[in-house]
Amino acid sequence: MMKNSSKQPIERVRNRKIASLSLFGIAVFLFLIFSIRFYVVMINGESNGHNLNTEVAQQTKKTKLLTANRGNIFDMDGKPIAVDATSYSLYAVLTDKWSQEHKEQDHVTDINMTAEKLAKHINLSAEDIKKILMQKDVDQVEFGNAGSNLSVQTKQAIDAEKLPGIKFNQSPSRFYPNGIFASHLIGYTDVDTKVDEGIETKVLVGRMGIEAMYDKELSGEDGLMEYLADGKGYPIYGSERVVKEPVSGNNIYLTLDKRLQTYLETLVTEVNQEFDPVSMGAMLVEAKTGNIIAATQRPTFNATTKEGIDNMWNNLLLDEAYEPGSTLKVLTLAAAINEGVFDPNEKFKSGSIKIYDDVVSDYNKVGWGDITYLEGIAHSSNVAFVNLVQKIGIQKWKEYLEDFGFAKSTDSGFKNEVAGINPYESYLQQLSTGFGQGITVTAFQMMQAFTAVANQGEMMKLRFVDRIEKPDGEVVKEIKETKLAHPISPETAKKTLEYLTAATEMAGSTGHNLMIKGEKIATKTGTAELINPETGKYYAFGNNYIYSVVGFTPDSDSEYIFYIFIKQPQNNPRGLPGSKILEHVFNPFMKRVLDSEKLNNKE
Repeated sequence: MMKNSSKQPIERVRNRKIASLSLFGIAVFLFLIFSIRFYVVMINGESNGHNLNTEVAQQTKKTKLLTANRGNIFDMDGKPIAVDATSYSLYAVLTDKWSQEHKEQDHVTDINMTAEKLAKHINLSAEDIKKILMQKDVDQVEFGNAGSNLSVQTKQAIDAEKLPGIKFNQSPSRFYPNGIFASHLIGYTDVDTKVDEGIETKVLVGRMGIEAMYDKELSGEDGLMEYLADGKGYPIYGSERVVKEPVSGNNIYLTLDKRLQTYLETLVTEVNQEFDPVSMGAMLVEAKTGNIIAATQRPTFNATTKEGIDNMWNNLLLDEAYEPGSTLKVLTLAAAINEGVFDPNEKFKSGSIKIYDDVVSDYNKVGWGDITYLEGIAHSSNVAFVNLVQKIGIQKWKEYLEDFGFAKSTDSGFKNEVAGINPYESYLQQLSTGFGQGITVTAFQMMQAFTAVANQGEMMKLRFVDRIEKPDGEVVKEIKETKLAHPISPETAKKTLEYLTAATEMAGSTGHNLMIKGEKIATKTGTAELINPETGKYYAFGNNYIYSVVGFTPDSDSEYIFYIFIKQPQNNPRGLPGSKILEHVFNPFMKRVLDSEKLNNKE
């Protein structure tokens, strides 16, 4: 019994040794397997048929669109009206790991010095900047609103400080260097988010005017860049690779003259501030080409800051139709001359004329007695022009209105353009169109029709874009001058201007105050009644009118047409007539136009 019991401990020890050796062997075997596996993965970068290097790269590689520079808009002489003015946002690199990779000091190394110098250029104190730069466990930091939307000038000033680790991201913006400058015609842009193949980026989009109409031509083609990103999504310095270069948008050259446009804006602003009208607008057109040389309106806005944009979205020259009043008499006169029924020396009884149960009166209600038709033009007699429409014939006069382009679009290209209306139903309404009531028009239609009078009977399409060019100057598209119709003869056009000039020069004429010393000016004023929306009838008192004037320069080589309208001036304590209000813009501007032409001819 004693012998058997002594053998048991020995066997237990031997069994433990065998078990330990077995476990050790298994461990060594597993270690060798894992080592070989690890070695294969490290050397080949593969596991279970997957290329791990590729998958890691795909997880950290990012792409972003390289936004194309938006094309510029220039005036007729190549002076900038709208330019691509990229804005910048500031960020700082705090880690040195990328610096070590590229053997460059490209991170913030001196927090105090960086903060002091940055504080000179952004709206943050040095202490606040230090707090941002001292953040822990982050590779990069941004500076909030104070570091966003920085101008190129601010960026350049910060770059000049040569601060390690201070970087910029750029985003598109638009700059209109002339401030308020044909704003509703030029339009403006907004920054929008564009998604292309799942990639989001900020781009400029035209929202109004030429910026919207030619958005595709101005936008260009975006490029593409690949880069590696850190855990926060920031680009790793030096990893960027351009896959596709962006192509800048085309440039657009307009017919506007910067000098005249700027002067017109100044004059219109002064009148707007003094008389506080509900609205007003003005256009200068070169008759031979249809070129719009200057155009503006009030209310308006600054396209860079968007200040004032909420006051008026409509382009008043195109989007709103109105009864023009007596400025339309220019066309009635032209039609009467063309039909051979106008005799400047023939007399008629002014004051009023009965049309069935209705009465049409001159603006002073009593008239000037028996006067000639030339005097009727000078006094802007409604009776004279009712007589002339009757002489022309109702149907024939309607044809003239159609030939002059009323009640149909001018095909300007602006999406909100209205056509106006000419019901031409009752006899009274048909006759009333002869003195500019009972028909609604746009300023574009009026100016287009006036080109026939100023251009030897040939009506021209209004033109505001001259050409589109690539950034290298290659012309992509030229917008040619377009002849629309020939509603009157050259002789009729010449006679119309002669009679208008003679009428302007008559003492007591409605346009006598619009004469310019030493110059031949043909003018026609207008005072259109407005309908009270509450009663549905014309207002009978106050300044509830649209005052207007059109002027021609018959002795000018270029033959300019200048048209102004002003609606319901709210501040007119002296009770000035409409022509006296418009004189503040008309006379100095027309003089500047003629002086500019003379200067150009000398050059």
